[in-house]
Amino acid sequence: MFSIRKTGMLCASLFLLAVVALFPQNVYAAEEGAGILDGVSVGAVYVGGMDEESAKAAIEAYVSAVEAGSTYLVGDIGEVEVENSSFGITYDVDAAVENALSYGTTGNLISRYKQIKDAENGGCTLDMNIEVDEEATTTVFDENASELENEPVNYGLKRENGSFTIIEGSNGTKINNEESISALNTFLNTAWSSETNSFTLITEEAEPEGSPEELAKVTDLLGSYSTDYSSSSWGRAQNVANGTSKINGTVVYPGEQFSVHDAVNPMTAENGYELAGSYENGTTVESYGGGICQVSTTLYNAVLMAELQVDERYAHSMIVSYVSPSRDAAMAGDYKDLKFTNNTDAPIYIEGYTSGGYIYFNIYGEEYRDSSHSVEYESETLTTTEPETEFVADSSLEVGTITQTQSPHTGYTAQLWKIVYENGVEVSRTVWNSSTYTMSPRIYSVGIKSDSKEAVAAMKKAIATGDEDTIREAAAKWAGATDEEEEEEETSEKKTTEDDTSTEEDTTEEDTDEASDASEE
Repeated sequence: MFSIRKTGMLCASLFLLAVVALFPQNVYAAEEGAGILDGVSVGAVYVGGMDEESAKAAIEAYVSAVEAGSTYLVGDIGEVEVENSSFGITYDVDAAVENALSYGTTGNLISRYKQIKDAENGGCTLDMNIEVDEEATTTVFDENASELENEPVNYGLKRENGSFTIIEGSNGTKINNEESISALNTFLNTAWSSETNSFTLITEEAEPEGSPEELAKVTDLLGSYSTDYSSSSWGRAQNVANGTSKINGTVVYPGEQFSVHDAVNPMTAENGYELAGSYENGTTVESYGGGICQVSTTLYNAVLMAELQVDERYAHSMIVSYVSPSRDAAMAGDYKDLKFTNNTDAPIYIEGYTSGGYIYFNIYGEEYRDSSHSVEYESETLTTTEPETEFVADSSLEVGTITQTQSPHTGYTAQLWKIVYENGVEVSRTVWNSSTYTMSPRIYSVGIKSDSKEAVAAMKKAIATGDEDTIREAAAKWAGATDEEEEEEETSEKKTTEDDTSTEEDTTEEDTDEASDASEE
């Protein structure tokens, strides 16, 4: 009597013999070196019946087309065309070809038989090994999110007549990066072509930030500040009001960072800004958005009073007049910004408005400090550098003309102290920031445009001394000089020389005495 184990082994052996007996030609025909089985594809490329070299060429042609091509990413609200190279594509053609060649020729008899039958019955598709870089592709998704995702609308607040009204939020959608990247790999391997290059992203529901319960906590004034801009030009005043309006009504949730740069940009006429004076490389120039620094500065001081976490703040290159040294917060391009984080446990609401030549910022939230606690900030000037006066030759101005082309600014180094009180008693005093403001000289352009070479030379010589009295004296002397006057003077000098020569013999001793007297003078 056979045991169960022996019976099982016998059955397996009989099955193997049956397979060999039924399909010997199919199995043994698929030998190594005989090329790729009919019915085999590598990704989107059919390689059945090809030898190694032909298969490699076909796969490389497809991969090259993918790399050089583009794909339309289709989202919930639109689509964008992106270059496939931006996905950071990698691939391994050699491995793909080797896998195709070994299909049906390696492994045990049963697995080889199954692979051969699969190739015969409808074919089989092997991996092409095209993969996108996850980080690069995620960046592509993020950069185009505004055109692809239906962003949720966060719960917000509106302050009118001294009270808050809650603005309802709504759900949206966002790209599921992990699932979309996996699906994109499959698409590029098996379905992409220059005619079929639309890929639908996988999205998921996105909930709005905030809730009525959370926003109901916003009841207390945490910090406020105002500055005077009443002496500003019309353009600068417009910029102050416009920039303030773009920040007004902002809700910053716990742990979130706020950037003034992101809130007020771009600085263009289309975004409501006018040309006005601003600092650039130690000078004052006209630019769109001039005056926006007073917006960031006023907000900065409100943030200080609210004692929120300041992440980034820069001093101006030169001193400003609307706050004390070290209380300013400059804006410049994308390298100077005011950023702060809501480090409280409740949302904060930023109210900003202009009225009567003043800009106001109020920060509301849930008071997290004891009623006995208070703060103030004290500016301390450490050093002062008085402005110098410079004179610059200007060939576009008529000789003798002197025009001031740059106003002076005193240079300073300063620091800001934060002073904390408990029950009216000072408990700490710390340096909050340090600032350096560059001295800017008073600059005059001095005209040297003239037909008179002598006048030009004289003015250049005077300018080289750097002495204001000397320069102004020379300017007064040579104002309006021309080469005609110079020729008359040369003619007069020539005539005098001729007269002197004719009487040289009789006056030599007298002239020598006069020369001696002149030398002493």
